[in-house]
Amino acid sequence: MSTKVIIDCDPGIDDAVALAMALFDPRLDVLAITATAGSVDAQQATNNVQAIVAQLDPAKFPRIGRATPSDNAPVIDDRYLLGPDGLGDFLIQTTDRQHMHTSEKVIAELLRLYPDEITILCLGPLTNIARVFQRDATIANAVGKLLISGGAVQCNGNVTAAAEMNMFMDAPAAQAVFHSPTTKSVVPLDVTDSVTFGVDLLEKLPSKDGPVGGMLYQMLQYAFRISHQKLGREVIPLQDAMTVLAALEPNLFQWKEMPGDVETRGEITRGMTVFDRRDRADDRSNTEVAIGVERSEAKAQIVRGLRYAGQEQ
Repeated sequence: MSTKVIIDCDPGIDDAVALAMALFDPRLDVLAITATAGSVDAQQATNNVQAIVAQLDPAKFPRIGRATPSDNAPVIDDRYLLGPDGLGDFLIQTTDRQHMHTSEKVIAELLRLYPDEITILCLGPLTNIARVFQRDATIANAVGKLLISGGAVQCNGNVTAAAEMNMFMDAPAAQAVFHSPTTKSVVPLDVTDSVTFGVDLLEKLPSKDGPVGGMLYQMLQYAFRISHQKLGREVIPLQDAMTVLAALEPNLFQWKEMPGDVETRGEITRGMTVFDRRDRADDRSNTEVAIGVERSEAKAQIVRGLRYAGQEQ
């Protein structure tokens, strides 16, 4: 039986790769893709979700939620790494949809329709999830599981020295979600950045002549080029694809229960995730955190998922 999922994301090249994996995997029933501001602003995030779904043309189209701006967003511009629209060289084409519901409305409606059955894959800032819980505190109990891409346990952040992007972009929302009475699994940078891909990944993608392969090739070719030019790196991680993999193959990961929290007020530590790894802290655990992964198998599974997506066209 497939797992019902909502994918909450801020596309982003990495998010687009994750969506290609998830939309064609028969083990996942993607009920909705809800846009959130983060790597790109709210309107661009919504446009990108629409464009990616239209390009991939899955057998079952999910509902799409419209992003609205966060009240807590810092001033930051990540376009120098992601391109003007956030999707590298992939030129988006969107058709305006009338009366599109906001992301938080879509999430709340589906949670009420399928209580305890839905896993929410949180691939961007946690703005939408926090809003849903704030507007109806009881609805947190209807979530089957939150699977969160973000944070860091022992490694540096990737947007500041202390903070990972998704936690940094809306730190108060992240803290509220961490404090919520939901079942939470976190896949942090320590694990997602331990699996990297070289430019040979381009040769393993589906054919460029198909919609999946064509989109992935354009985006990832850009990602490799910018990684080399701007960061001096010849490899890239695919953090959000790793989080989708955690939903599909959790046994590839090593997990540990830990208390977790998010810093919201520090001048240089905004968005820092703090996980109490002391033995005596176990009785206060509120998160399950990935602390390791079978790297070679994880890499192979992601490549296999992307190739399968292309075959399904």
